[in-house]
Amino acid sequence: MNKVKVLLAEDETSLGMIVKESLETRDFTVFLAENGEEAEQIYRTEQPDILVLDVMMPKKDGFTLAQEIRQENKRIPIIFLTAKSQTSDVLEGFNKGGNDYLKKPFSMEELIVRIKALLNRVELKSNVEQIKIGNYLFNFTKQTLHLEENTQQLTHREAELLFYLFEKKNEVLDRTFILNKLWGNDDFFNARSMDVFISKLRKKLKKDENIQIINVRGFGYKLIC
Repeated sequence: MNKVKVLLAEDETSLGMIVKESLETRDFTVFLAENGEEAEQIYRTEQPDILVLDVMMPKKDGFTLAQEIRQENKRIPIIFLTAKSQTSDVLEGFNKGGNDYLKKPFSMEELIVRIKALLNRVELKSNVEQIKIGNYLFNFTKQTLHLEENTQQLTHREAELLFYLFEKKNEVLDRTFILNKLWGNDDFFNARSMDVFISKLRKKLKKDENIQIINVRGFGYKLIC
């Protein structure tokens, strides 16, 4: 079985080496970059399976690198490493194409769990093509919503959330489950972030009046279509 290839971009040399060595002892292949430009070059030459990007890096920051890679690769999982914890900072990361984030300092066990969870999600959804949601066509792989002549681009997080809502259509999607699945835990901070993404999906689906995402207070959300 081929080893999972991880591109780790971290400008703190000592931290980068610790994470690299820890992942390699757990049978990952790790390519370490100390700035965004070096990370981009490694991405193109080594074709990694997952990206772990520090947000604050010299030459090119993690958000910028992720946004550029997302323009050509919609599926590769991206985890941000960040010392920032404001809602706006985390939302910016998701909007730039990130799938997950870890706040420094973090444990290696948590990083590995999140890497494996994202890779499992990619594998499970690799065969998902067009899904009909009301009058919309949802393409998970391309992260698009198509209605008549209009196509809307979704972020990675929006596509994942809509996928799970559709899987439980006309039933309640448990709030705690989806927070743990997509955000890593169900704390208040992540719950606020999820509410923002629900609002964005409602706006993108609003042209079909038969589609609703309703809040089932105390339990979760329900996609009615």
